[in-house]
Amino acid sequence: MKVAIAGDHAGFGLKQIIADDLRKCGHDVTDYGACDTAPSDYPDFAELVCNAVRKGEAERGVLVCGSGVGVAVAANKFPGIRAGLCHDHYSAHQGVEHDDMNVICLGSRILGQEAAREIVLAFLAARYTGEERHARRLSKVLAIERRYFKE
Repeated sequence: MKVAIAGDHAGFGLKQIIADDLRKCGHDVTDYGACDTAPSDYPDFAELVCNAVRKGEAERGVLVCGSGVGVAVAANKFPGIRAGLCHDHYSAHQGVEHDDMNVICLGSRILGQEAAREIVLAFLAARYTGEERHARRLSKVLAIERRYFKE
């Protein structure tokens, strides 16, 4: 799978580990930064990953900051992006299966490396079910997006 990944200075270390793991699993990973732990701004990285997903350059996105909250807030400002803050296995796959989540947000100061690995792999392995109740709810979310996001 084509995956876009990025994180600010606080997410740098965990982002590196996840990117390396995903490559070892055979995923095509594009790393949009940060390149070190020098102070940086999470919205810049959220924009890069979200635009890659929106343009079809990546099928899914992974964003990492200290808490995961900042990147989640920023990511959800982009039309077509359904980002979820996930710190557990269930939410990572359920967010895709039920809500067609296409970007996962993680907190490097919240999660350990092993948990983060498992969560991201669950996110990437999951598929949207398209069940009637999920499709109905997603249609309502997309209708809201159309009303408020005019490009």
